[in-house]
Amino acid sequence: MKKTALITGATSGIGEATAYEFAKQGINLILCGRRLERLITIQNALERLTNVHVLNFDVRDKVKTNTAIASLPEQFSRIDILINNAGNAHGLDPIEDGNVDDWDAMMDINVKGLLYVSKAVIPQMTERKSGHIINIGSSAGKEVYPKGNVYCASKHAVLAITEGMRIDLNPYGIKVGSINPGLVETEFSKVRFKGGAAADHVYTGFNALQAKDIAEIIYFTVSRPPHVNIADVLVFPTAQANSVTVKKE
Repeated sequence: MKKTALITGATSGIGEATAYEFAKQGINLILCGRRLERLITIQNALERLTNVHVLNFDVRDKVKTNTAIASLPEQFSRIDILINNAGNAHGLDPIEDGNVDDWDAMMDINVKGLLYVSKAVIPQMTERKSGHIINIGSSAGKEVYPKGNVYCASKHAVLAITEGMRIDLNPYGIKVGSINPGLVETEFSKVRFKGGAAADHVYTGFNALQAKDIAEIIYFTVSRPPHVNIADVLVFPTAQANSVTVKKE
């Protein structure tokens, strides 16, 4: 039986690349995001490979999150794989200059949004005693770097939640893991720097990871045999040694 995966933040970056990778492998897709036009464009591109359903909602809104996931048609109602990918960074400020709205956005999407989606999906997994949850974290969840304060805190929280999920869901045979990328060339920096010129130079001078690289790792993780769970992966481009050490040409 073909598996079904729900991917949040599927309109760009790692989420979109994962949708394409899963589609190539014949996995049915539930693509979630805030930009409906982008969702429909991706749906149209992938429907020749697999069955695709789109859900247009913001993970920060727990009511809309629950309503959207509860609305799934029967064909998509069994979610075998959950990819909690929606997340972002806002600003790069020292703590004393931090923007409270930026803090709210990061905690609401990266932490609370992940929890809302998981809460809506996990009960069906525990009921049938099967499922696989992958939370997309960050190298920022492994270390704190200058001006990263709240973003790093949100990604540390993702790792803590992942470990807690793995413990609590262990009796049900549900796999839980996290993939934690370093520098990936996506729209991430445009969001972080709010479209400023600084975003154009984040990935210059070295070969950054591409979203496809992470998508392939995600597929490898979900395609392991039943007795194998890849619990935690940290992925850097070769040029990166930690959050602040990058070899540039």
